[in-house]
Amino acid sequence: MIQNIHRLIPLLPLLLGPLLAGCEQTPPAAMAGISAVVEKESAQKLRILRPRQVWGVLPTNSSPTSEELKLIERFAANVGMEPEYVYVDRYDRLIPRLLSGDGDIIIDNLTVSPTRKQQIEFTSPITYVSEQIIARKGEAPKGLRDLGGRRVAVHASSTYYETLQTMLKQRYQPRFEIQLIDESVSTEAILIGVAEGVYDLALADNNLFQIISSYRKNIQVAFDLGSVRAIAWGVRPDNPVLLSRLNDFLGQHHLASQEKLVASDDLAAIKQRGVLRVLTRNNATTYFLWHGELFGFEYELARHFAESHGLRLEMVVPPSREQLLPWLRQGKGDIIAASLTINDLIEKQGVRFSRPYNQASEIVISRSDEIGLEHPEALSGRTVVVRRSSSYWQNLKKLQAQGIRLSLRAAPEELETSEIIARVASGEYDLTVADSHILDIDLTWRDDVKAAFPLDAPQQHGWLIRENNPQLLQAVNDFFKKEYRGLFYNVTYRKYFRNSKQNLRQVALHSEVFNETRISPYDTLVQKYAKEYGFDWRLLVSQMYQESRFDPEAKSWMGAMGLMQVMPQTAMELGLEDLHHPETSVHAGVKYLHGLMRSFEPELGVADRTWFALASYNAGIGHVIDARRLARQLDLEPNRWFGNVEKAMLLLSKSEYAKSARHGYVRGYEPVNYVREIRDRYHAYLLLAGSGSNARQHVMLN
Repeated sequence: MIQNIHRLIPLLPLLLGPLLAGCEQTPPAAMAGISAVVEKESAQKLRILRPRQVWGVLPTNSSPTSEELKLIERFAANVGMEPEYVYVDRYDRLIPRLLSGDGDIIIDNLTVSPTRKQQIEFTSPITYVSEQIIARKGEAPKGLRDLGGRRVAVHASSTYYETLQTMLKQRYQPRFEIQLIDESVSTEAILIGVAEGVYDLALADNNLFQIISSYRKNIQVAFDLGSVRAIAWGVRPDNPVLLSRLNDFLGQHHLASQEKLVASDDLAAIKQRGVLRVLTRNNATTYFLWHGELFGFEYELARHFAESHGLRLEMVVPPSREQLLPWLRQGKGDIIAASLTINDLIEKQGVRFSRPYNQASEIVISRSDEIGLEHPEALSGRTVVVRRSSSYWQNLKKLQAQGIRLSLRAAPEELETSEIIARVASGEYDLTVADSHILDIDLTWRDDVKAAFPLDAPQQHGWLIRENNPQLLQAVNDFFKKEYRGLFYNVTYRKYFRNSKQNLRQVALHSEVFNETRISPYDTLVQKYAKEYGFDWRLLVSQMYQESRFDPEAKSWMGAMGLMQVMPQTAMELGLEDLHHPETSVHAGVKYLHGLMRSFEPELGVADRTWFALASYNAGIGHVIDARRLARQLDLEPNRWFGNVEKAMLLLSKSEYAKSARHGYVRGYEPVNYVREIRDRYHAYLLLAGSGSNARQHVMLN
């Protein structure tokens, strides 16, 4: 059975976020005194217990936690209930909170174990996992007999700890040491610690290792312990009706025993599976993670299409752009949605383009000080750098065939177009070509390049579908026929490609309302919450100006709202609503920033924890964690933001670094500029308002 463990790993892991903490196990709790709770069948709300997450995860070839939440929300809708999330700070508090009646179901990665089954009921399995000993490459024990003298790092509350204790009770087992790790350290962090030499060995589930090893290459599986464990949702013993309903629902979705999917079948089979797999790229125009939420023009279109057919969306990101088409033909995805130019040559490879859903001109791009580059003939004697696999390459070859003596140079296939543009700006490359909508995004933040001239008439974009999937192709065509230039499409398009520079660029340092006694219209509110959470109020006012320019009705193109531009989902987790109300927005922003500050090691200086927290507020804490890890690899100081981690953050916009980052691509210039401008404005406020009654409450941050 163990040799066939891969056959037990289902299509829907549904566990990326929860896996960060491993399979936490709560010590037995006394059942006496827990009052019976009314069956939720007739209730209005389904209270869902889950760990509080302060950063999201970019899913690339597995299902994100957000999709698991959609599944439970679909169940709630089926039984006529409203989902209500109850957030718990630590995984080892989930079962006690369930038993105390604070929630009705735990959905975040509980391993079914005998100890837990004595406390709560479990649904049918969602997936199966096996436990593996994890080591640094080159230092792995070959089997149980080689564990003698080694240290294995785990949480005391985890099922891993139970497994290791059982092993130690076996007399023939060579003695090893169990290293207990603080519960606040995630299982992911333990595995990273193994990779970096902080810990000797770790014990983890196989699907967690697969996630971590996708971006940390210096760890390996030493060996499998041979036990298969089920992952399921937890329900109180006094709620059998809910348990029965959940089991019926999960059974309909075949979540317990599906193989990892490689399939080339058509829409009918896709609907039977309930999952649409979309191949794409991780960049600013297609699909990326920001503030812990998923964004991207192609992602939002694909999500809308999937939802219109009752399908769950799974985004699949191959290691390089040139693998998109092979992966589609091999059945590793159902659709390619990556802003591909419609091309007859590609359709000769067993695939078909959908009807167009977008068009863009191919623009020659030069540095901003370029003069006289206004037509194709001006390319003679110049070098143009593009990817060989791109439509740009083919159109430039046509110009060469017409007698224009340009030099055509192939860019590395792993480079995204924005990275090539950056190399033109730096002078490393002479010229390049990019779609106009990609350039539009880049020009919202940079002024060192410009559009020279279009190569040709606007080129149409389409999704790619296998030629033996006519039902899916027809469904996509019907979708674009209905949605193209409709309300949803227009709002989504403007969101990514038509926002003004004023909305997308960092705001200027000057504040029009500033004077010696008053910085903002909301000083009193800010001072109230600054005192409660331990901040210098002028730092918070500087951040507020950066976020909204003191406009309580402000709403960003990504959905952040109010004076402090908090995402509605974040506010909900903080227990706050109505972000347009000034006091609510200020409270939410300061409380969120305070939580981010507490996420970093207390031994760090207050200043650097502040800069890390601000960068996390802007880009998401996951990207900051990635930048700190990268800084360490580059021999930069991972505990200092300015001149160190900020340099690593900038590199995470490059595919060669982003592909090895846990949270993928990030527009690194945004958090870098964000932190610098808040700091500079804060220092100005300190100097110009230094004589005010509230001055010098805190030591100035440097």
